[in-house]
Parts: sequence; structure tokens; C-alpha cells
Amino acid sequence: MIKITLPDGSVRDYDKGITSMQIAQSISEGLARNVLAAEVDGTVWDATRPIEHDASVKLLTWNDVQGKSTFWHSSAHLMAEALEALYPGTKFGIGPAIETGFYYDVDFGDRTFSQDDFKQIEDKMLELAKAKSEYIRKPVSKAEATEYFTEKGDEYKLDLIKDLPDGSITFYSQGNFTDLCRGPHIPNTGFVKAVKLMNVAGAYWRGDESRKQLTRIYAVTFPKQGELTEYLRILEEAKKRDHRKLGKELELFAFSEKVGMGLPLWLPKGTALRERLVNFLQRAQVSAGYEQVITPHIGHKNLYVTSGHYEKYGKDSFQPIQTPQEGEEFFLKPMNCPHHCEIYKTKPRSYKDLPVRFAEFGTVYRYEQSGELHGLTRVRGFTQDDAHLFCRPDQVKEEFKKVIDLVLYVFKALGFEDYTAQVSLRDPENKTKYIGTDENWQLAESAIIEAATEKGLPTVIEYGEAAFYGPKLDFMVKDALGRKWQLGTIQVDYNLPERFELEYTGSDNQKHRPVMIHRAPFGSLERFVAVLIEHCAGNFPLWLSPEQYVILPISEKYEDYAKKLLQMLNNSDIRGLIDFRDEKIGRKIRDAEVKKIPYMLIVGEKEAADGTISVRKHGVGDLGSLSIEDFRQQLVTEITI
Repeated sequence: MIKITLPDGSVRDYDKGITSMQIAQSISEGLARNVLAAEVDGTVWDATRPIEHDASVKLLTWNDVQGKSTFWHSSAHLMAEALEALYPGTKFGIGPAIETGFYYDVDFGDRTFSQDDFKQIEDKMLELAKAKSEYIRKPVSKAEATEYFTEKGDEYKLDLIKDLPDGSITFYSQGNFTDLCRGPHIPNTGFVKAVKLMNVAGAYWRGDESRKQLTRIYAVTFPKQGELTEYLRILEEAKKRDHRKLGKELELFAFSEKVGMGLPLWLPKGTALRERLVNFLQRAQVSAGYEQVITPHIGHKNLYVTSGHYEKYGKDSFQPIQTPQEGEEFFLKPMNCPHHCEIYKTKPRSYKDLPVRFAEFGTVYRYEQSGELHGLTRVRGFTQDDAHLFCRPDQVKEEFKKVIDLVLYVFKALGFEDYTAQVSLRDPENKTKYIGTDENWQLAESAIIEAATEKGLPTVIEYGEAAFYGPKLDFMVKDALGRKWQLGTIQVDYNLPERFELEYTGSDNQKHRPVMIHRAPFGSLERFVAVLIEHCAGNFPLWLSPEQYVILPISEKYEDYAKKLLQMLNNSDIRGLIDFRDEKIGRKIRDAEVKKIPYMLIVGEKEAADGTISVRKHGVGDLGSLSIEDFRQQLVTEITI
């Protein structure tokens, strides 16, 4: 007998060789019908794989990230089986699960392939799925694996086998298809009930442009047809909300090849929106005791050597700026924290001075591959709402909790209500990726976990996601379409104070090291604006809208009244404009709706005579006639956050 520990802490005795699926059946037949895989002692396994020793077991379903990943990876094998059946002689590269489905890189030889072939493949996949073929795992020797794919004539699998140590190689087979794979997989193909091929692209084998370009086929599958239907509906809605599309329509930002890829240009309306975000956070920071600082856009190479950033990221950054002085090198600033460490060192600090909180909306530059650039979400120049807090060890947890409060205040003001706090810790199996002592890492990780617990945050722990100098708390926010975004981060750092030899004089009159907290509620302003645009579909909260109203005179005769109205509202810091175009009022209203201007103020003979306005609200319609003062008060109340 072996002992199996379940997630609720209960321990059950089973015969040696029991499978996770059999464990599920012993609990509930309904549960067993939904089990896709299992986590055994922290590693994802096939639900049908025998367990030979005492173990902790977590059963995985479609509702688990690892369950979805296993489902989609198994679907990649199903698609490969369909391709091989339809197009004999097809050769296969790799077919991993990704965040939204899976892909497979394939070599069709001389055969052309396009989206016109998608329907045939989808139908074949569903036909094969109905056979409910089991995914069968088989360990093989390196010689056996080489012989199999040599006979098959698949050079891509042979290339992969070369790098694998003997004794670690497994095959998976389902139906008439066998693949080189370490797994895991779902029990059988019958779990796949809905299939959609999404896209086709080119991909060089192993990312090497000197090697053959393969065909990469993207697809997604679901255990229910209704889920695929909903997924496609959300995709269509996402296209309408795409921040690149809305950014252009609303005249917020632009890109120019002459300026450079990944370097956004903020247009007047986008700048107004951005500045209001900055002012909003600056006011909150002043109330929380932050001091504003400004640092240069470049820094001496030695600054980033000291911080450790050069060693970790130097090769992936923009290349050094050479000066006329031989050997002198500067870098475009890739991060703000080393600069803030130097500001801290400008004068002696006492324990009574701490915490010191420096804040900066600092623009930083990081070289991203051109293929990775995407609107405002992935750029080469972006502004961080960066702050660095220097505090005593006994102040760390309390300061961390105050930063959590600030992040949640930002989320609430902008309508982000569905979020999870991800505790990102060091990879315990690969500590070489990080700097600092085990003791400092343990202190930092404990402070984050305790602070998150005391604030009652919904948290998940992810190993290997920490920054190289310290653990962090990342806020994973769901937008209106249910998509997850990483917005806001807080990090505890014992290492940079060591590297920069930061000190304060303690109550014992001895020198001590402060602890550093890095925080950015927005993260990147560019990325935050992109997510905000897509979350609210361009319908910004009134306080943030670049134009809060537009005045629509029915004819030229009422332009003077419109100008008077504009002046009165602008005096109350309510932003708007007049549409002076010689167009019919219906056209003006339609155009204002497209531009998502919150309020439309229609003025004609009656309004001018009565000193009133006829008000329409974007997406709502006619609100009737209001006095100017009543409308002003209504907007002032709505704008207050």
C-alpha cells in the first residue's frame, strides 16, 4: 500500500501502482469524468500513469491552468495525427501548448498550405477525437528513438533527439500517430469536442534564420462546443477593443518608422489622458509621503555594473553610447532604481529619517526584438511610475502593506475589480539566476507573503518568477473580457543596498543597511493605457477622458452662445470643445458617438433663449434639457474620484 495526500490534507491508502484517474474514481465518478491530468509531488503527470510510491496528488481539470495546458498539448498531437492522415509525408517540428491554445510547426515539403485547408483539418480532428484513442506513454532508448524517426524520415525529430540524454526519452502514441514527447497528456482524444484552427504563419526551425522555414499552424480546442462559441465571441469583441485600433480612432498615440519602431508618439488627446493619470497618482503619492525626483535618460556603464543589471541584461540592451573620451561608455537608462540609490547616498541618513520614499515617472529604454513589439503593450521606450522606498528592516512589512493599499486605490479608481496577487519567488532549483544571500532572500520572501496574507489578498505563489535581485508581488488583473494582465508590481530588495553600500545610522549609533522596496502601481504607463483602453473599450471614466463634452451648435447663429458655454465650463476645469463644422446635427451626434465623447451638448434657438442646454450621453441617449449650472454640478460630482 502507498499513502496519497490530497490537497485538503487528507491521506488515503491505495494499492501501489494506482493511477490518478483511479483515485478520482474512488472519490466521485463525476470528478473522474473531468480529470485531464494530475500533479504528483509538484510535477504534472498523465492521469493514467501508475504511482509507485507515497505522494501528494492534485487532480487537474479544465479549470486548472495545468489542466488546460495538458488538454491543448494533447490537441497538438491530435492535429498532427490529422495532418499526417490528410497529407502523408508531412514532417513535424514542435507542438507546444501556449496561453490561448497550441501550435505545431510542420514541413509540408512542396505542398502549399493556407487557411482554405483549415476546415478539412478541423473535420478530421473531430473525426479522430470521436474514436476516443488513448494517449499511451512509452519510454524508449535513444537508439530506438533514432531508429524510428530515421525510418520515418523526420529530420526535425532527429535533431531534437540529439540533445536528449539516453534514459530520458519517451514516445506518446494515439490512434495511428506516434510522437517524441515527454508529456503529459489527457487520457484519450474523446475529451476534445470543439476545434478551431486560428492562424498560419512561418517559423524558422529552432528560430534560426539560416535554417528552413516551417509552417506554424495555430489552433484552439475545447471540451464543449459552447465554450468555443463564447471564445470566438470574445475574440471578435477584442478586435473591436484593440487599443491600436481605438488609439488611432480616438487620436491618442501614433508610431513613426522615422522615429523608430517601438517608440510611441503621444498625440495631444493621449497626452491629456496620460497627464491626468500621472497627476492622479502624484496626488496620492504626496499624501502617502513620497518625494518626487528626476533622473537623466542615460547613465554611466559603471552604474549598471554596480547594480548587476549590466551582467544580467547588458547584451539585450541598446548598445553603449561612446563619448569622445576613450573608454567612456553610457547606456540609455534601462531602469530607474540604480539612479535612486545614488540619490539616497547624497547625504547621511539616520534611522529617524527612514522610510525615505523617492518617486519618479521615469522613461526607460529596453531593446525588444522587432517581432515582439505590439502597440503600447510591448515597446522600446516606456515610462514607469517608479518609486523606491528605503526603510529599516522593522519597517518593511508595514511599508509593503501601505504600497498594497496604494495599488488597490489605483485599481478601484480605474474600474479594475477582478485581480489576483501573484507572489513571485526565486526558483529553488536554480539559484544561480539570482544575486544575494539565502538569508536575505528568505527575509524578503517572508515579508511579502506575510504582508499579502495580512491584507487578505487572493494570492497564488509562482516559483522562478522573481526579479534577479528580489521576490515580488505582481498584480494579475482581469479585464472586461476576462483576459489576464500583469499590472502593478511591488518588490522587496536586500541586494541593491548591499551593492551600492547604502547606510543609515541606527539608534545604537552604528551603521546599518536599509531595505529597498521597488513599486510601480501602473507598471509601464504605455502598457497600462493600452490595457485601460481595451478594458473600457475607449469609454474612459469621465475624470480621465481627454474631452469630457462637445458642444454641438445647430447652426452658425448659436456659435456665440456655444463659446460662452465653453468658457463657463472650462473655468470649472471641465474639458471640452465646440464642433463648428457646417454639418447637420445628426451627423455631429454620430461623429461624437464614434469618438466616445461622454457628453454632447446641443444648443439652438430654445437653449440660447432659456440659458439651457440639451444633453445627450454617449451610449445612453437623450437626457433632456438642463440649466448650465445643473449640468456643471452634475459633471463636477461625477468627475470627483
